[in-house]
Amino acid sequence: MGTRLVSADDALARLASFDTIIDARSPGEFAIDRIPGAVNWPSLDDAERALVGTEYKQVSAFDARKRGAALVARNIARHIEREVFDKPRDWKPLVYCWRGGQRSGALSTVLGQIGFQVAMLDGGYREYRRAVLAELDQRMPNFDFRVVCGTTGSGKSRLLGELARQGRQVLDLEALAEHRGSVLGLVPGHPQPSQKAFDSRLWFALRGLDPARPVFVESESKKIGDVRVPETLIARMRDAPCVLLNLDVDARVALLLEDYAFFVADTGAFCERLNALRPLRGNATIDAWQDAARVGQHAEVVRALLVEHYDPIYLQSMRRNFRGVAEPWLRIDWRGDAASLAATAARIGEAAERPGPAVAATPTASAALSS
Repeated sequence: MGTRLVSADDALARLASFDTIIDARSPGEFAIDRIPGAVNWPSLDDAERALVGTEYKQVSAFDARKRGAALVARNIARHIEREVFDKPRDWKPLVYCWRGGQRSGALSTVLGQIGFQVAMLDGGYREYRRAVLAELDQRMPNFDFRVVCGTTGSGKSRLLGELARQGRQVLDLEALAEHRGSVLGLVPGHPQPSQKAFDSRLWFALRGLDPARPVFVESESKKIGDVRVPETLIARMRDAPCVLLNLDVDARVALLLEDYAFFVADTGAFCERLNALRPLRGNATIDAWQDAARVGQHAEVVRALLVEHYDPIYLQSMRRNFRGVAEPWLRIDWRGDAASLAATAARIGEAAERPGPAVAATPTASAALSS
């Protein structure tokens, strides 16, 4: 037994072979991003890391290493006592830190000396990050994306959820980004992941998809809240066949009031979000919408947001950026209820799995799903 170095490409290709993925970086570094499924056994916590760094700059590297060694030794002892006593002899961990240096090296050495078969990530998190970005670019051309298009509130996210429940492959970018993709899209109490964490989530999600089967994805813009979708994915989506989802405006308002019920319950937060639209809609319009919301006219405000703001912007963006919108692969009219949603998802899923060329949109298909 002992410690062996593994490259990032090798480690990522067989992540499932490791019993535990151990991130030896500080909790702050771990919070920004980590290998999916990793647990945090910090060799130095945030305060200790800052202390050692200060001593390195202000005193000497030698004194900083002595202090760091004492802190690391105590922390590793605590991890061993809390986490390792119940591990069997054949337990196989993967250990990494920022660049594959002393923090992961110290922990790997101790675990290896105990008798475990330890893999240490050569180059650490930096090499993992490089490999993830490279693999994201390499994987995108392999997938058969089908883009779900439709105006705000037409049920695109609900359709993706129903497609997933029916066993179809779905890439839910808004779920990965923890944002619903509009000014109102940030869910209270759910901060967005960092850009690096979003990239890791996307990479991990793509690893679970079969390139031989269609993948359904929503027609997102280049940014979802504060995170940016990789250009390679944006390019593939914009060239992909489109499913055009239609729902009448009354049903769209009802769906949005359900999906954003937290704003109905907290009118103050809703009005605060509307302030972001002042540069586009003007103070008079936003003031009027806020006044209406404060007296409980949420449905009226949502309708105005759709008709006056979101619909014109969305339709212009779709025509400019998504080639498949002009001649949709399927055009679906649905009613907004659960039965119609299930029927819509089944129709789309069956059409996508059918071998041969893309199925043309027909009035018959649309009418059958809305009848």
